[in-house]
Amino acid sequence: MSAASQIPPEIRMIPVDLIEVMNPRDRNNRVFAEISKNIKTIGLKKPVTVTPRQRDDGSEYFLLICGEGRLKAVRALGADVIPAVVAHVTDEDAFIMSLAENIARRQGRPLELLASINQLSKKGYTAKDITAKTGLTLKYVQGMVTLLQNGEERLIVAVEMGTIPLNAALAIVGAKDDDAAIQTALQDAYESGALKGKRLLDARRVIEKRKALGRTSSRNRIRTHARDKVTSSSLVRTYQMEVERQKLLVKKSEFAQQRLLFVTSAFAELLADENFVNLLRAEGLESMPKYLADRVRSSGRSK
Repeated sequence: MSAASQIPPEIRMIPVDLIEVMNPRDRNNRVFAEISKNIKTIGLKKPVTVTPRQRDDGSEYFLLICGEGRLKAVRALGADVIPAVVAHVTDEDAFIMSLAENIARRQGRPLELLASINQLSKKGYTAKDITAKTGLTLKYVQGMVTLLQNGEERLIVAVEMGTIPLNAALAIVGAKDDDAAIQTALQDAYESGALKGKRLLDARRVIEKRKALGRTSSRNRIRTHARDKVTSSSLVRTYQMEVERQKLLVKKSEFAQQRLLFVTSAFAELLADENFVNLLRAEGLESMPKYLADRVRSSGRSK
């Protein structure tokens, strides 16, 4: 244990301009507005947590460990100082405390939780280390670390949304690109009761997207705060992925158009049958959506 960590924490009023955020997080605007409103109405109920540091010129500043939302709200309200628990800890301990606090609250988005696990894993912590520091179960951490290391963002999102059980997701990763093995993993999950009804259909859709569009999802990507460097190879890769996505959209649109032509043609023939029309009227089903009706009439005139 370092000498700094033996210094007991103290509560001080810290100038907000001297506090730097070490582990910034994206925050929901609605949640931020609620925090600001509560602080404005009843004041700050819980101090933030910081650790002191010195700049090269000897001046003091503080790294924020916990309470980013409160700090931003206080700044937005125009306050110059904020009550803070000053803990004397190392950079490594401060980082862990910050991640553990975010994970323990479990009020952030699931992907933020996973980004925290990913950061700990990249720092060399084992699944058992992460479990001990965060309170998450070993099975969950081991599974998520495996998915993270394989870049399985679509499966991660599906697991967090409850679409695919963690065990099934890990079986799919183990199957690699073997379609038969992947279907077996889904079947096993169904037979065990982990996937039922609509969830099985949703799981199959995820697998289809994973096969067609890849393991990663640009919309749900687990973000880190360091920006990726843009290189010629990354641009080419992104372009190729976008081309494949557009090709898939074209195929889907062509398929939808063919089905629409079939439906309109079938309706045109059926509506030419007076007995069928009388049956529809008797059942109160003689009306149809305007767009479809226009297409049917157009199809009938073209014959």
